[in-house]
Amino acid sequence: MIAEPNAASTLPSQKENAVHDETVPESPTQNGTCVRNGNLKTPREKRKVREQCENIRRNSPASRRVSQLQNGEVVEAVTLFEVVSMGKQAMQSVVVDWVEAYKQDRNVALLDLINFFIQCSGCQGMVTAEMFQSLYKKDVMQKMTETFDKETGLQYKKFMAYPWILTVTWPMDMDNEDYPLIRTGPYWKKFKANFCEFIAVLVQQCQCSILYDNYLMDTIISLLTGLADSMVRAFRHTSTLAAMKLLTAVVSVHLNLDVNKHNAQRLYEVEKKRLSGKRTSYRLDQLERKRKEYEHKLLEIQNMMNAIFKGTFLTRYRDVIPEIRATCMEEIGNWIKTCPDAFLNDSYLKYVGWMLYDKQAEVRLKCLLGLQGIYSRKELVSRMDLFTNRFKDRIVSMPLDKDHEVAVQAMKLLMLMSQNCGDVLSAEDCEMLYQFVYTTHRPLAVAAGEFLYKRLLSHGGDKVQPKGGKFGASTDQLKRLIHFFLESELHKHVTYLVDSLWDWAGKFLKDWECMTTLLLKNAEEAGEALSDAQESALIEIILATVREAAEGHPPVGRGAAKKILSVKEKKIQLEDCTKITEHFIMVLPQLLAKYSTDAQKVANLLQIPQYYDLDVYSTGHLEKHLDALLREIKDIVAKHSDMSVLEASSRTYYILCREEIAIYSQVDCARTQMIDELMKQLNQLLDCFWQKEGGFCMDAGEISRMHSTLRRVAAFHNAHDLTKWNLYDKTLRFLVFETEHGSLPVLIILPALQCTYFSLLWQLAAVSENSPKETLFPLRRQLRHFSQICTCFLHHKEKDVREKAFMILCDWLLILSHLDSNNNEDAVGLLGYLPNTELQEKLFSFIQEHVFMDGEEEKKDLAEEEKDEACKLDDLHKKRSLLAAYCKLIVYNVVEMTAAAEIYKYYVKTYSDFGDIIKETLSKTRYNDKIQSAKTLILCLQQLFQTHAESQDSSNGVDFSSPSFANIKELARRFSLTFGWDQVKSRESIAMIHKEGIEFAFQGATGGDGKCLPPNLSFLLIISEFSNKLLKPDKRLVTILNLLIRGYILEVYS
Repeated sequence: MIAEPNAASTLPSQKENAVHDETVPESPTQNGTCVRNGNLKTPREKRKVREQCENIRRNSPASRRVSQLQNGEVVEAVTLFEVVSMGKQAMQSVVVDWVEAYKQDRNVALLDLINFFIQCSGCQGMVTAEMFQSLYKKDVMQKMTETFDKETGLQYKKFMAYPWILTVTWPMDMDNEDYPLIRTGPYWKKFKANFCEFIAVLVQQCQCSILYDNYLMDTIISLLTGLADSMVRAFRHTSTLAAMKLLTAVVSVHLNLDVNKHNAQRLYEVEKKRLSGKRTSYRLDQLERKRKEYEHKLLEIQNMMNAIFKGTFLTRYRDVIPEIRATCMEEIGNWIKTCPDAFLNDSYLKYVGWMLYDKQAEVRLKCLLGLQGIYSRKELVSRMDLFTNRFKDRIVSMPLDKDHEVAVQAMKLLMLMSQNCGDVLSAEDCEMLYQFVYTTHRPLAVAAGEFLYKRLLSHGGDKVQPKGGKFGASTDQLKRLIHFFLESELHKHVTYLVDSLWDWAGKFLKDWECMTTLLLKNAEEAGEALSDAQESALIEIILATVREAAEGHPPVGRGAAKKILSVKEKKIQLEDCTKITEHFIMVLPQLLAKYSTDAQKVANLLQIPQYYDLDVYSTGHLEKHLDALLREIKDIVAKHSDMSVLEASSRTYYILCREEIAIYSQVDCARTQMIDELMKQLNQLLDCFWQKEGGFCMDAGEISRMHSTLRRVAAFHNAHDLTKWNLYDKTLRFLVFETEHGSLPVLIILPALQCTYFSLLWQLAAVSENSPKETLFPLRRQLRHFSQICTCFLHHKEKDVREKAFMILCDWLLILSHLDSNNNEDAVGLLGYLPNTELQEKLFSFIQEHVFMDGEEEKKDLAEEEKDEACKLDDLHKKRSLLAAYCKLIVYNVVEMTAAAEIYKYYVKTYSDFGDIIKETLSKTRYNDKIQSAKTLILCLQQLFQTHAESQDSSNGVDFSSPSFANIKELARRFSLTFGWDQVKSRESIAMIHKEGIEFAFQGATGGDGKCLPPNLSFLLIISEFSNKLLKPDKRLVTILNLLIRGYILEVYS
């Protein structure tokens, strides 16, 4: 890595380290050494350093300049810190140079290393090192402290790094928590890796020589232990990381020594047997000395490991800084995996288990990753019994963790435990974990899918044994999957189940031949046929797998956007689409014929053709299968009146009837023939229905047939233009009759209203740039007439008709107010329509009556109808749809923005049911016009305040303790929270709220003696909820406001 020029200011500016002899008052016999580290800022500090230190340039190998090119310029590094900052390329050679320097003069080299660790902590002060030679050890230890010198403004830390007594002096601004390990940017992101690499390389280079000299490691361990006890975060974090990496490197040395020791032992035993007849042998003595040497080194290494563990880990694994705790957990996991003989016991595992309960996700994550490395090795699992029994319940609960990554890694750990720990997970645990396949967070769902597939589907369960045959194994897996799906009772979530299993069970989920063969089996084949519920579930699974294979991205809710496929993934997707088309072109007509009477099954099966590669029909000469499909769809339309089936049939025709594909003429002919038959049937019913002008036949059978026919026509009119059949006049007659007489059945009104709406939409879509005015005037009259009918139906006696008319009217107004008509200005002028004030009032009155109904009325309705939970949810869904339709009119300026003030009044009261819709409306209107949106908010608060004031006794003023006033304040607080943290962005809106609020508060002020206060002055208490969003220059207004509030309160209570 090359040092960045802009980081130069953060690096020490001194190019040399200074050494001098110093007399210490406490111990006249000590030899002192002063190492200067960085610049001191004040002249007094500089004088102090000059008086204490005499700079002497050292000419040792460790101080050789390392040069690298950066942007054509030479960047020179002198200190170890600068070399590590520049990258790994020069690190090896510098460590070798440092080792050579240590062998020549270990004190000078150690000062270099001490200086390095202090610099890595971000300290730009001074390090003073004194040799510890005093016999008065207690006096020295009493001075091991960390203090602040008020006279110089410097912070001091004095501690033992045997045989050194180190005094670190640094400016107070080091407490700003800015040091290399936490700095941002690409340069500093690599620093941590380089720092850790340096420690590993240092131990590696020293392991054959100076590592065991009882001087180097003692000093480093003492230094890091002392720094780790500092109150300064930079020292604590840096030294803890260094100590943990140092122990990791020492553990590697321990492993190598252990291997060498065992090798030497084996050679010794072999040599001893070979020379059993001789008493002495030079070779045998040599091997014995080698073995003892290794044992001695192992003993020293173990002492080092214990010193680091007890001196640093035990004091820092529960540090207040989460990064330090995470570092400790990460490294102890590495020690256990690397050296299980020394660390894989409950004395060390307990720390990992305890930290699974840490409040910070980063720490919990490191614990889980460490445990994954242990549980993935079967030879280690047998030694984890006590830990598993103690902490299993905690691990099983962690997939519910609020942090997504922790939850994912917990699920992966449970997968490893399930594979390698036998029956450690109970059936109840597994059932709970299986349900995570339905979660919206895809990585967690995929991990749960792996758990479900490997534990339940691919093996295990085995209630159904393979019976041979072509699809024996796949059939068993499918039946287990169907059984799980039905047992989970989340039938609407099959798409999420398939998506969770896709990465692990994609092969058998794409075995559509096996699935359809299972569906088409005859009931006579004993034990092979599925039940009705199993068939329905399998059809849903087929549809979900087809969709997943054809679209190649997760379902809605599992990902913010569609997945960008790679070239390989696109190739697989095309191959799957071809496979789907070639198989279902022949099989789908058979399936539709078998299940033609089951609406749910047919509706799902009819969605499969939308994923076809339609060119296969012509290229594969499969037109006969297309005819079979069209015949089945025609029969299904004739049999069913269920809207899901009819809409699926209509969409299938829409997919197949594209003008650019070769089969268009064939499908268009079949579609025209079917619609002709539908219209013929409708005309016959109409002739029988209208017996005379102004009357109709009330026969129940005919009404049912009319209802079914109109539903079929409406379903097809939604996706296909039926204008040439002149449907508008036929359905409009029903609506006109209902407005005049009001006696038509609801079963006829609803589809007739829908058909009329679709007819007008298709006529609007047909308006082109060259459409003459003469053709636009009749259309304009039709549009206005239909709007009047919908407005009239808002007060219909039937609730379903009222709600349907409201939804159509809202969509209708939105379309008419935003007409484009292919740049035809005449068409926009004639056909465009905005609701008048009267209509706007009617729309809001409808919302108030049907959505924001009073509690008493709602309780009355519930008591009368005795609705169950499903009905309540269905009603809530309808109310949300009605409110969303009205709010769209506000957002798109069809209705005046001030109308939103009435909606905002219910924000807190109905937050659980409609809070998200109201909040989104507020956000969109603010985006459109932030000033007008702010005025709308203040208007809402003013209206509520006036209502509250009118309900109070005028002689006593406004009651601040009343629930209604508290509700207004809470609403204002909620409004202020919607502005977020960007005060600059919301400055104009907040200023407008204060301006309008203050003007309202001082309305009605009379007299100059101050005895008659404005009646609305207490409104300032409500406006004060927004004052924390003001910028500092604007807060002078708040000061005046607070004074006014105080004066008013004193006046009221005096």
